Amino acid sequence: MNGNIPVLFVEGQSLAEAWEKSLVSLYQHGCDVKTEYDKPGDPPSKDCSMTIVVRDPLAEPMIHRDFPGGLEDLQEYVLEVLEGIKDHCVRSAAADADDTRWEYTYHQRLFGYNCPGPEQVYDQIELLAARLAKTPYSRRAQAITWKVWEDNFCYDPACLQSIWCRVLPDDKGAWVLNANVRFRSNDAYKAAFMNMFALVQLQQRIAGRISGLAGRQVKLGRYVHQADSYHIYGSYFDEFQARFLRALETRTFERRTFRYEDVKEIMEAAVPGILEKASQMGRDE
Repeated sequence: MNGNIPVLFVEGQSLAEAWEKSLVSLYQHGCDVKTEYDKPGDPPSKDCSMTIVVRDPLAEPMIHRDFPGGLEDLQEYVLEVLEGIKDHCVRSAAADADDTRWEYTYHQRLFGYNCPGPEQVYDQIELLAARLAKTPYSRRAQAITWKVWEDNFCYDPACLQSIWCRVLPDDKGAWVLNANVRFRSNDAYKAAFMNMFALVQLQQRIAGRISGLAGRQVKLGRYVHQADSYHIYGSYFDEFQARFLRALETRTFERRTFRYEDVKEIMEAAVPGILEKASQMGRDE
């Protein structure tokens, strides 16, 4: 090890393909690094700085079967990020210093970012869409999550840092929305696929909002997922090898993935139960 974090790059047509490639590349070429969460006897994590390019974010098959979770978990996470179904779980330290609920949700930071002082709340996604509807080639259309006055001092600061978007015309003049997403830290095996899936849904929502404001169709362009620390914890290695790597050896890509259009109804049917469960979270804490 030369003291440098490896910088890795993968590209795939679909989300499932790109995420799979990213894990293989990380496992093969990442460096060994201890973490603040290691227990005695845990191997060091595999780590790198990673850039993942998904050429067509809506291409099928979109869902990888081997992300650690089920279809209902994936739907729940999408609702958490896009609809804010767990925003009530965020603690209110100003009102109660002993409040031990969550530090943040991504929905709250993106759709309701607030600052100390004036009680101003910013819907950053609306601001981003409005800017691109007016000036599609702007370099200023971004949303951030980091709060300097909070995240430098809390136990669990936000991992997602920013979303940057830009619209370019294709060869027929149609508007195409490109998105760059940056994480400071991203659990490649346990979290990254769900992060990417939900943020592609957000990219789609932004495209729809720009379309409504500008009065013209906006298609999805490439999605780029960047992580300063893209890692697999050493404590997960046995599971990762037995589940993920074993599947690469024993199953075809088609059998390692789902077509989203084939399971979308199942996921949407779970929404009422998810909403009921989410409504009870944090109420008695």
